[in-house]
Amino acid sequence: MGRVTTHILDAAKGLPGSDIKIELYRVEGEHTTLINTVYTNRDGRTDSPLLEGEDYVPGKYQLVFHTGAYMKQSGVELLEPAFLDDVVIRFGIAAGQEHYHVPLLISPYSYSTYRGS
Repeated sequence: MGRVTTHILDAAKGLPGSDIKIELYRVEGEHTTLINTVYTNRDGRTDSPLLEGEDYVPGKYQLVFHTGAYMKQSGVELLEPAFLDDVVIRFGIAAGQEHYHVPLLISPYSYSTYRGS
């Protein structure tokens, strides 16, 4: 069955990014629809997939990782506004029933992502 999952690694500390708010949106043209809001656990992962079952359909999606609050809670001194307050990743699901894993590696001034397994 198809599903979308994620995890967050704080690359500056070499630790999982815990208690970070993540929102998943479906993107249709210029319009976005909120599908799910979750928080990462102590392992930097969500307790369940962000998207699965009947809601898992091909299309364009957007993840919003609210990393600024996490950085501030971790004691990182950020300028106002923070360089990376929210990290937004848009991605497409082309296949019908596959696992899309979209991890995020963060630091106060950079991030990277890839399609994981």
